[in-house]
Amino acid sequence: MARPKPWEIDDELWAVIEPLLPRVERRPRHPGRKRHPDRLVFQGILFVLHTGITWEHLPQELGFGSGMTCWRRLAEWTEADVWPRLHQELLAKLRGANALDFSRAAVDGSHIRAIKGAQDGTKSC
Repeated sequence: MARPKPWEIDDELWAVIEPLLPRVERRPRHPGRKRHPDRLVFQGILFVLHTGITWEHLPQELGFGSGMTCWRRLAEWTEADVWPRLHQELLAKLRGANALDFSRAAVDGSHIRAIKGAQDGTKSC
């Protein structure tokens, strides 16, 4: 059995992702071009992130839509807070399945900026 590619989304995972994506209704009077399917665009986003290619070089033959379509949808979903909600949903499912192993976890708060310095009077970098 062939190993799935990292950007391929199986039906089980898509069932978790799809309800989190915003619904975009077509305008009845001027519907414009039909949107590329969300699942394919999602896979296109994962393909770009996994391979590191630029959006403009996303191969059309893969069926993910254009790089610009994927980039716009990424921005749309970011604006709609899809990513934090997806993260929470996946963590909840993993916790429910007792599939999280915290023995190798590390907590690092160095990304939090101390604007006025530490309480003891020392300045932060």
